[in-house]
Amino acid sequence: MKTSLTLRLVILYAVAAAVTFALTGVALYGVLDRQLDRLQQDALRTTAQEVSYSLARSGDPERWGRFKTKLDTLTPVDGSLRFWVLSDDPAYEYGKGLADISSLERHPDGFGKITLPDRETALTTITATVDPYLARPQVRLIVGMDSAPYAHTLRYFLWAMAGLSLTAILLVGLLGFWVTRLGLRPLNRLSAEARALRPSALSQRLSMAALPVELEDLATSFNGALARLEGAYNQLEAFNADVAHELRTPLTNLIGQTQVALSRPRSADDLQEVLQSNLEELDRLRALINDMLFLARADQGEAATGRIQAVLADEVGKTVEFFEFLLDEAGMRVRMEGDAFATALIDTALFRRAVTNLLQNAIQYSAPGAEITVDIQRRGDMLEVAVSNAGPPIAPEHLPHLFQRFYRVDAARRVDGLEHSHGLGLAIVKAVAAMHGGNVSASSEGGTTRVAFCVDARTSG
Repeated sequence: MKTSLTLRLVILYAVAAAVTFALTGVALYGVLDRQLDRLQQDALRTTAQEVSYSLARSGDPERWGRFKTKLDTLTPVDGSLRFWVLSDDPAYEYGKGLADISSLERHPDGFGKITLPDRETALTTITATVDPYLARPQVRLIVGMDSAPYAHTLRYFLWAMAGLSLTAILLVGLLGFWVTRLGLRPLNRLSAEARALRPSALSQRLSMAALPVELEDLATSFNGALARLEGAYNQLEAFNADVAHELRTPLTNLIGQTQVALSRPRSADDLQEVLQSNLEELDRLRALINDMLFLARADQGEAATGRIQAVLADEVGKTVEFFEFLLDEAGMRVRMEGDAFATALIDTALFRRAVTNLLQNAIQYSAPGAEITVDIQRRGDMLEVAVSNAGPPIAPEHLPHLFQRFYRVDAARRVDGLEHSHGLGLAIVKAVAAMHGGNVSASSEGGTTRVAFCVDARTSG
């Protein structure tokens, strides 16, 4: 069951208030308990001192009689204050129920507790020894005071504290609800703005004005997500348009050539020529579809499988051999540089595919007779394969987009006579690098364009 943020905060406020009031109540109860004990002990001590003073001067039977009369007068009817005098001489003993307190004879002077049969609550006592005087022997004076009023005060305080705490917790909950609703207004406003977002207004962003500091990061992150979503949406639209364009051209050629072939009777040679041209267009369509399927699998997180420990320079060399005829025809050559023995766990087919795409680009955009350089270098935990060629420069604003699908700088950079590319070559290089835990880079300076990709070398031998 889902609960609202407001309810959660109100419960937290109430729990925090309950804990605070409980701890405060325990502390105050302890302070009051000790204070009441001290007051009772002070009262007992004062009474005992006054009675001891009179008892110390009662050394003959006459004065002893007056002393007992005084104790009778001091003893209230409800028995909340009692006196006992214990002596080895029964003539100098005083008090009701002396047998019940005989155990106190073994207690040292000071404060104690005693429970009498005729009382529900214990009496707090103070014991004092009075030295002999004249005919009176040494006696022990015990003064007992009922602790019921103090216990009643503590109970009243406890109930009052509990009632006040519950009332305060309720008030804290209500105030917490109001404060939470007030504090969550900016969040509710952000939620309303988020609900108002529509696909037709992808450029709309959450307002950052008058937002609390705690919500600024949330709004910034959400706006960043919207910006990325807008970019992905625009890229998807451009991708769909590019796909439609790339598919439309060969399809238009196929349809046009077929319609022309069917417009009048043709010889077998003519039909064979049409079929051969159509086959080339179909091959182009198949290559485009295969590349798109490969990129789709890469986007879904497919990793390179069937990796083996391989020397990168050897794999590059095998790829260069594949271009020998095209290089000889253009009067170009490929020069290898860097670490000739660097090895890594790679999928050789994917690795060669990435190198093939880089070499195709380098050949396509280089002048006849140019030299292409393939450099293999270790960059920390990565092994970098970079292909450089001299050719038309690429403006800096185009470099970050070279690895996007169907992105082309301009048509002028294409060399006549070479195979037309459908614009997925560098995107495939980027996907292959990602499958091997690497990345890509591109630069164009001093008339030399350098495009590179990396593979993770931490598992290299």
